[in-house]
Amino acid sequence: MMTMIGRRGLAGLGAATLLATPALSQNRVALRMGWTTTDGAQDPYAIGARAFKTELERRAGGRVEVQLFPNRALGDERPLLDGMRLGTVDCGIITNAVVAQVEPAFQICDMPFLFRDEAQAHRVLDGQVGTSLAQRLEARGVMALGFMEGGFRQMINNVRPVAEPGDVRGVKFRVLQSPIYIGLFNALGGTAVPMAWGETFTAVQQGAVDGLEIPLAVIDASKYNEVTKYLSLTNHIYSMIALCMAKRAHDRLPQDLRAAVREASAAARATQREEAGRIARTLADSLGQKGMQVNRVADAAAFRRAVLPMYESFRGQIGADIVRDALAAAE
Repeated sequence: MMTMIGRRGLAGLGAATLLATPALSQNRVALRMGWTTTDGAQDPYAIGARAFKTELERRAGGRVEVQLFPNRALGDERPLLDGMRLGTVDCGIITNAVVAQVEPAFQICDMPFLFRDEAQAHRVLDGQVGTSLAQRLEARGVMALGFMEGGFRQMINNVRPVAEPGDVRGVKFRVLQSPIYIGLFNALGGTAVPMAWGETFTAVQQGAVDGLEIPLAVIDASKYNEVTKYLSLTNHIYSMIALCMAKRAHDRLPQDLRAAVREASAAARATQREEAGRIARTLADSLGQKGMQVNRVADAAAFRRAVLPMYESFRGQIGADIVRDALAAAE
């Protein structure tokens, strides 16, 4: 079945609805989990999915099977998320900017240069800010089971290295379909081109866009070193990826399996963050050895100054309380 699904692509919600949830067979619950990137050993989404499968199946004692569908086999991220809201998709690991399309408060996680490092991001997301975000998303039919590590996002392109804000000017970057990502590159003088993930590699390869911005692990796993020349370590946005579950699928489970889901999510989050962090620390050098020209940004403050007005302009969309609490927690 996986071969058939992979071949047809099953892009879109209509295809996902064919895989109704959760399936029951001889008292075993089948939970179908999708994500859009690869199933590679170093892919942060795949690491999280495998960790959740391992942890939940062990705790459930054979009563749950987590079925994994990488590479957009259940569709792109927005259809996956919409499927969870409708109860036609069970689980997914979703990029924060796409979650924010459903619950705008999640835009706080994508505000540029909010977090100094991964440890600070973890403290904020595991605290009151993360709890508030999860409660808001649950009201929309999707449970945020855990906030995993996508890693800081970096800029890659075929025009020039990005060492200062002016280097972005005139460069066409594919961005997530998010007002914050569009606003970030527009504020820096670049051209933001919103585009679905499945279209991006070909667009870069054919020169329709000059580059994009993604975490190091995704650059490597998706082989963007083969189609882009310059890798600039801008650390402009901390990429949180959310382990999500349809509230309908969760609420159908007996109480003991709901508890197993919570425990498995916490354990998988810890495993994924540790593994993704370990891999990310080696990838800049590895991508350089594969032919990319790598540079580090010496003055992040110049970038922060350029995007500072965004915080005020997005306060209303995100929620003044969320912005206030996140800024205070990130101090």
